[in-house]
Amino acid sequence: MESPDPRNLVPPGRTAQFSTFVAAVLAVAVLVSAGGLVSFVSTLPDLPAAFWTMAVLAVACDARPFLPPGRGQSSSAVFPSTCFTFAILLGWGLGPAVAVQAVAVVVSGIRMRHAPWRTAFNAGQYACSLAAAYAVTRLGPGGIYDGAALGWTDIAAIGGAGVAWFAVNYGLVTTAVRLRFGERWWPNAWHGLPFELLSTGSLLLLAPVLVTAARASAALVPLVLVPLFAVYRMARLTVEQHQLAALDPLTGLPNRKALLAEVNEQVHRHAERAARGEPATRLALLLIDLDRFKNVNDALGHAVGDRLLVEVSARLTGVVAPPQMVARLGGDEFAIVMTGLSEVGEARALADEVVQALAEPVPLDGLPLDVGGSIGIALFPDHGEDFATLMRHADVAMYDAKHRNDTVAVYTAESDHNSAERLGLLADLRRVLEVGASGRNDGSAPADLTAVRGGDGAVLPTSVPAEEPAGARWWDRRRRRPRVMRPDDELIARIITGADPTLRRAARDAGSDAATAGGAVWSGTRAGDQSDLGGGAEPTAEDRPGAEPGTDAGEITMYYQPQVAIATGEVVGVEALLRWRHPRRGMVDPEELIRVAEQSAVMRLLTRRVVDDVVEQLAKWSAAGLGLRAALNVSVRDLHTGEIADQIADRLARYGVAPERLQLEITEGALMADPRRVLTTITRLHRIGVGIALDDFGTGYSSLQHLRRLPLSEVKVDRSFVLGMVEDADDAAIVRSTIELAKALGLRVVAEGVEDERTWRMLHAAGCDAAQGWFYARPMPAEELAAWLARYRPLRPLGGHDEADIPRRHAR
Repeated sequence: MESPDPRNLVPPGRTAQFSTFVAAVLAVAVLVSAGGLVSFVSTLPDLPAAFWTMAVLAVACDARPFLPPGRGQSSSAVFPSTCFTFAILLGWGLGPAVAVQAVAVVVSGIRMRHAPWRTAFNAGQYACSLAAAYAVTRLGPGGIYDGAALGWTDIAAIGGAGVAWFAVNYGLVTTAVRLRFGERWWPNAWHGLPFELLSTGSLLLLAPVLVTAARASAALVPLVLVPLFAVYRMARLTVEQHQLAALDPLTGLPNRKALLAEVNEQVHRHAERAARGEPATRLALLLIDLDRFKNVNDALGHAVGDRLLVEVSARLTGVVAPPQMVARLGGDEFAIVMTGLSEVGEARALADEVVQALAEPVPLDGLPLDVGGSIGIALFPDHGEDFATLMRHADVAMYDAKHRNDTVAVYTAESDHNSAERLGLLADLRRVLEVGASGRNDGSAPADLTAVRGGDGAVLPTSVPAEEPAGARWWDRRRRRPRVMRPDDELIARIITGADPTLRRAARDAGSDAATAGGAVWSGTRAGDQSDLGGGAEPTAEDRPGAEPGTDAGEITMYYQPQVAIATGEVVGVEALLRWRHPRRGMVDPEELIRVAEQSAVMRLLTRRVVDDVVEQLAKWSAAGLGLRAALNVSVRDLHTGEIADQIADRLARYGVAPERLQLEITEGALMADPRRVLTTITRLHRIGVGIALDDFGTGYSSLQHLRRLPLSEVKVDRSFVLGMVEDADDAAIVRSTIELAKALGLRVVAEGVEDERTWRMLHAAGCDAAQGWFYARPMPAEELAAWLARYRPLRPLGGHDEADIPRRHAR
């Protein structure tokens, strides 16, 4: 059943005000045109043939008006009667013009199936417009065409009459639309103004020419149909080209341009439906990406691939019934627009039908081709209120389905790894690392590492700083900053420093170093201790004196957590943990920091920064007589090339640190991602003398043969098992088995997450070598670690722990 024209309907809740407006327009129309109509009846027999010719043409042309494509409800059709009735107004007055226009409106209303109230309103609006134009013409010296020639005042009166006609007509239509559909329609009406000016304005400007021709001979009046017909045909050709431009030439489906127009129009309709409190106000955008299509193109050629796309489009249109839209975006991507939904389950149901339709092999030249698809779903208004947002979120959901080896996925914020917030965080991280790199004036950055290229091909340039005077120390700088270069002229130096916010901050920091104890961050808050974070918030860039808002990305620093030998209580090493205090977000969660960096080339720059800081810190500890071993975590991206091995070797040699003082921790997930490439990198590190620890053991499903093949020196038991071993016999059994396995292979065992005495004693009884956790100490900056070591007294366990009372989980 054909849906009714929405402009024939009045939304609930707006009937009273809209009806009042329509009644007012009709009353004004009757009032201003009554006198002219009465005089028109009396002069009817005296009207010339030119008038009757124009009247007939006006009514005949409005029987088939021009409907502009894609204008929606924001504009009306173009009625050629405007040209003739305005000419009648100029030549014979208001009464004849209103009468002819009213007949033309009735004919067009019947032809276009307008509601009676709508036909009446159109007649009233035209009567008001003609009355306003007539009033302007009467402001002149009298009848415009009474004389033999037109003067400048006559021409000005004709121009003013046209402007008055257009202003009143467009104003009444726009007001009516706003009263019926709300404020959302006002931007559309404003957007349609140029089209209305061009189309209706052209008809109004043709009217004076038509009157002049009629004064010469009535036979000249029909000649105006020739240019009108030419314009009409050109408009039709434009419409056809517009329609072809919105179609995909291969499949005949709507293309991306048509999809954009459809989504935008449907978004407005559903928003108005929601405002009226109607049900089914959701819109779904389904994005489909074919699987294994590239294999078909590569193996059988693009001609077969094109035939496959045609067959897929036929299957999609067979599943998706109108008024839903199926579009091809390009390549092997398709989209479906579903309207009038109440819940996401309806979109999922259609997506499942599409998956089933695509699951059947496509026979081409006797060869069955298996082509599946991954579908992402985004809903209006839940996941976005415009085409761009819905499209991006549907794309995120589609790739989420691919990564999970699923067929259908609905957008969730958790799967959006490139949200605006994360992109902003990544930009801040890049900035703070680049500032840190430019501040390392100790010559530690070799020339071959002045640019980092990540796995995504992006290049991160880092400046090569000038040399720093001998004797400058890392701990003498509160933050990594560019060196302040001061010209000889003091006045010039003050001008340059005052104009450059970076130099201004660096100069301020240099002046305050005497009052700063080491490289501490803004507050003494320790990362990992959430209870300490509420005591004093990190000053933002706006809060700090002299700081430029938006130029400070915070401070990257390293915290260290002691690793203690369980049997002797001796501190045998530390784990280096990355901390970032953001000026607006406070302490950034380390896991979020790594997730943000790991997907871009920033990860390489971050790893360089961590290696530099840790090796430099080891050198300082050695100079102070502390023989600690430091362990640091590396990403899987770092292990795919030999760059990290070269960098570590260079830093160890530069700072004179023994290789066995450094240890890298790799996760099972990184190991399983690409075992061959990872094995190559860690073998090089092992030959250098750097220790390799397998972190989070037991959580990555790695094969036990990796423990035999890899040059490991240590296994770290994941905290998820250690935290529960006191309360759960299964976790305790896993920890004991891991320790026994590692011991059998000659590996050292470190337990993470030791937070109470019972766990500590159980680990000692199981033979664990070392432990780290809040039972001993929380992560802390390097200067706090030195103070902690000075007051630390070894704690040795005196006996085992009775494990008989540990509860066991129910059998799974």
